[in-house]
Amino acid sequence: MRILPVGLRSCLVELADLDETLALFASLEAEPIAAVEEIVPAARTLLVRFRPGTLPDPADFAADLRRRDISAKAKGSDRLVEIPTLYDGEDLEDVARLTGLSPDEVIARHVASEFTVAFTGFAPGFGYLVGGDPALHVARRQSPRTRIPAGTVALAGSFAGVYPQEGPGGWQLIGTTPLRMFDLARDPSTLFQPGTRVRFTRLADRAAFDAIAATEAARGTAAPQAASAAGTSLRVTAAPMPPLFQDEGRPGQAAQGVSASGALDRAALHAANRLVGNAPGTPALEIVGGGFAFEADGPAVVAIAGTDAALDIRDGAGGRQVAEAYRPVSLEAGDRVTLRAPKRGLRSYLAARGGFGVEAVLGSASVDSLARLGTPPVETGATLGILPRSGGAAVGEAEAPPPGLPAPGETVVLDVVMGPRTQWFTRAGIDTLAAQEWTVTPLSNRVGLRIEGAVPLERLDPKAELPSEGTANGAIQVPHNGQPVLFLADHPLTGGYPVIATLAEHHLDLAAQIPVGARIRFNVIRPFAEIEPERPEGRP
Repeated sequence: MRILPVGLRSCLVELADLDETLALFASLEAEPIAAVEEIVPAARTLLVRFRPGTLPDPADFAADLRRRDISAKAKGSDRLVEIPTLYDGEDLEDVARLTGLSPDEVIARHVASEFTVAFTGFAPGFGYLVGGDPALHVARRQSPRTRIPAGTVALAGSFAGVYPQEGPGGWQLIGTTPLRMFDLARDPSTLFQPGTRVRFTRLADRAAFDAIAATEAARGTAAPQAASAAGTSLRVTAAPMPPLFQDEGRPGQAAQGVSASGALDRAALHAANRLVGNAPGTPALEIVGGGFAFEADGPAVVAIAGTDAALDIRDGAGGRQVAEAYRPVSLEAGDRVTLRAPKRGLRSYLAARGGFGVEAVLGSASVDSLARLGTPPVETGATLGILPRSGGAAVGEAEAPPPGLPAPGETVVLDVVMGPRTQWFTRAGIDTLAAQEWTVTPLSNRVGLRIEGAVPLERLDPKAELPSEGTANGAIQVPHNGQPVLFLADHPLTGGYPVIATLAEHHLDLAAQIPVGARIRFNVIRPFAEIEPERPEGRP
């Protein structure tokens, strides 16, 4: 067992194999540690995230883990799910060739197998299934596809799985199921929960497939419920970059393959709500850049935070005022408001007193752009209802914007903790991370900042493959090209590229405000060191 640091509030526990991983996960579920907020199991690791303010002593935590019995094989659930499958996959012939079997033999062995959901990740509802016939173990495709349809049944290595939504992937495709893997109308929403037993049944033909698909379509999906808004509404008149509703996200949904998501700049979200008298995590609009505009049909109190932008307000009589960021402002019916483009920072948060009547999905209004959860982006013509205020504080006092907001062309210093996979890189690669500046590219989004440096990060073995493991907000993941991705709130729950370092939590909000064209310099505040039961004298 190895315990590796992941930032300041998480660690990665590496085990010998999947059986040990599932056994330790079962032990932590049966005998939980109070400080643990969430655990993300993967092929050979557990990502353990601790609650804010309750971080245990690392040595004590390591000792607790090592005293647990991980020799017993974890028991599967009594729950059995059958997946009707039409074996029409594009790669069925290739899988037959790779295994030395005929296509019919591949199908027969797949149907005869009983699988177990080992863990979830990649996308909501995606379960990594183990326990199938070893003869069906095949490598991923050398060239991943950019589009795989929802419901595709696939193989990769020792795993089987079903793609719950359309997206890219490199697994070998052998069939299709009409069942929905992730459906908000179900409780729980995902068909595959860790421990669930799974069998695939063969559909005779396309007609049988279509009949089940028609039943699924007739069943419908759950429509997210919006809170009733009887107060003022804001009619959106311009949305050049459609904003997203965000709150504090949906932590604790890892079992469904859902990451927390939420506002990228939590401090700005809290400030905007504080200014208008709302609870800190009340949903607000996360707006990139300027140009967003709306008209109020009644009285309201709004505020923005996060950048140095301002609200340009024109009333029905031709009057005009400018409301700076971090100051609450009252609106009246007919007021037309435009968000000026910020000079510093990237994301502004617009809050309204009482909160917006926005739809909740899995307990949160946050839009997860990768998992495709939440309400659609706010487009021109949308009407945003504001809820009547009930209780809460009075409107807050004006505040000073945070210092050091970044601008394009400037350099931002971000603190990082080395690990968990620092040892996958050469000494030169490790030194390069902090020795040079990295430029934020236009490919950046809520999933992560894509950054480029003159010298790519050098790995010890460029061809080595890392089994999928849990990823954290702020992880600096390094693909084969050596140009890192700094994960933000919409990052995938699990990933297969090594993470050389992880952003310190106190700089996550700052990272959310770095615009394209700005540069980043990483400052190592803690070198890589495994977490041991007893910390040697002087060891960091």
